[in-house]
Amino acid sequence: MGLYDEFRFKPAPWLPHSELPLEEFERVRNIKREDMEYTNENGYSVKVVIDPTLCMVQDMFYRILKSDLEDKPFSMICPNQWPGAYSAVAEMLNKFNISARNVHAFAMDEWADENGNVAPLTYGAGLGYSFMNHFYGRIREDLRPPVDHWHTLNNDNKGDNVYSDMIDEITGGGVDVIYTATGWPGHTAFIDPRCEEFAADSLEEFLQLGSRVATQIPLTVCENSLFAPMGGSGDVWAVPPRSATIGPRDVMHAKERVELHNFVNADGTSWQRMISRLELYGPISMECPASILRLGKGTCYVSEAIAKPFGSWEYGRALGDL
Repeated sequence: MGLYDEFRFKPAPWLPHSELPLEEFERVRNIKREDMEYTNENGYSVKVVIDPTLCMVQDMFYRILKSDLEDKPFSMICPNQWPGAYSAVAEMLNKFNISARNVHAFAMDEWADENGNVAPLTYGAGLGYSFMNHFYGRIREDLRPPVDHWHTLNNDNKGDNVYSDMIDEITGGGVDVIYTATGWPGHTAFIDPRCEEFAADSLEEFLQLGSRVATQIPLTVCENSLFAPMGGSGDVWAVPPRSATIGPRDVMHAKERVELHNFVNADGTSWQRMISRLELYGPISMECPASILRLGKGTCYVSEAIAKPFGSWEYGRALGDL
C-alpha cells in the first residue's frame, strides 16, 4: 500500500521539493537496501556501512598520515560538530607521532545572530569552538601545524565570497577533500534550499556562489535544536537564526567529497532517512543543495540504520508492527 493511496495530499508548500510528483516521493521512499549502492558517471559512490563516522575518521587520519610521510600539503573542509570524530583523529595522530604540519583545515560554518554578527570562538555551543578545542587543541603541540592553519569563519571573513577566496588562495583552487553530511532540508553546511542569500536563477549560477552569512530556514532551526550543544531537547529558541557558511562553489572546487548519512535516535527513529534518499536518488537541484555533491568524485557512506526500510501505515499500525 502506498502512502498516498487512500488519502492524497500535497506536501506543505514551504517544504523543499514540495512540487515534486507524489510518485517521486514514493519511488525514493521505497528504494530497497540492496538497490542503494551505486557509482555514477562523475565518480560519486554510495556505500552502505555500519558506522559512517568510523569511515570518516579512518579517511581523515590516512590523508594526514600520507601528507606527513610524503611531506606534501593536505587541505580539508570539516563538518561541525563532530567532537567524537575530531578527538579520535587527534588521539591517533598523537599515539603514532603523525605530524599535521602540512595540513590546512577549514571549518565549514559558524553561528551568527540576527544582525549577521558571527559567534566568537569562546561561545561554548559554537561550531568553531568545537573545531578548535576538540580537534586542533587535542593534537599534541609538537605535532600541530601553526594555529593559522586551522581556519574558522568570523566577522573579518564573513563577507560574500571572502572565506571562499581564502580557501582557493591557500589551497590553489580548492581543498583536497570536503567532509560533510546532509541536514533535514537537504542542506550541506548552511546552504539551505530557498535561502534568500543563496537565491539563483539557475543551477549553474547557484554552483558559483561562495561563502556568506545566510538565514536559516525553519527546518534547519528545528534540526539543530535536537543536537547536544543546543540541549538536545527541541529548544528552538536556543538556536541562532543565521550562520556564516561556505557556499556551493566550495563544494564544487573540492577535489573529492566524503559524506556521512547516519543520524539515528536511540529508538531507531531518524529525521535523516527520507532526506538521505531524496538527496542520493532524487533530482540534482537547488531544492536539495546537498545533491550537488553527486556532480563530482566522492563517496557517501550511508549507515545500515538509515538504509533500513520505512514506509506507510496500515490500519493505524506501522508496517514493521504487522
